[in-house]
Amino acid sequence: YMALRDGAVDFIGGSAHSALAAFPRWEGVKLLCAQAQGMYWFLVMHADLKARRGDLTVVKGRSIGAAPWVEMGLRRLLTEGGIDLARDGVKIAPVPGAQAAGVNFGVTAAKALADRKIDGFWANGMGAEVAVRGGIGTIVLDVRRGDGPKPCFNYTMASIATTERLIQQSPKQAAAAIRAIARTHAALKNDVSLATTVGKKLFPAAEAELRQP
Repeated sequence: YMALRDGAVDFIGGSAHSALAAFPRWEGVKLLCAQAQGMYWFLVMHADLKARRGDLTVVKGRSIGAAPWVEMGLRRLLTEGGIDLARDGVKIAPVPGAQAAGVNFGVTAAKALADRKIDGFWANGMGAEVAVRGGIGTIVLDVRRGDGPKPCFNYTMASIATTERLIQQSPKQAAAAIRAIARTHAALKNDVSLATTVGKKLFPAAEAELRQP
């Protein structure tokens, strides 16, 4: 978002609330559309803890890895669910080594979980998949599928953002970005297998839309 603010990029695909890191009070930035609905991170705890789906008490006295700004959703979710972070001894902090350039946070978090550097993590689906398939993690919360306090679904979402400047100067380009996402959604609805066909069928269609004047 800082790159967007500084003019280095024209669009950002990411968590909606993170725009506030570079655009206080939303001044100068606009969310064009959603990539998907709902807060899209998973709470995964170490398998040895035998956590039950939806049981927030498992975080008491535990260390949870979460990226900056991403952790904001978890903090509010736990508070909404009756967990007092200080009273219940819940530590939420970045995963060591996960903030370096080119590092996937979810995969790094899964490795840290396996090494018992953390008791759990709040991260993307890739990290959750690696941890579950490896037998080292248990999914406690999948917010988009109804887990956790009801309000937490709308804390944030995956979105496409741009600057008010670009919308004013190139409204057709902004509109093309929205059409590209709409076409991507339609293609996925028609054939969900495209979600794993990176660069073959799905993305060229979206890229062609963006190239239109």
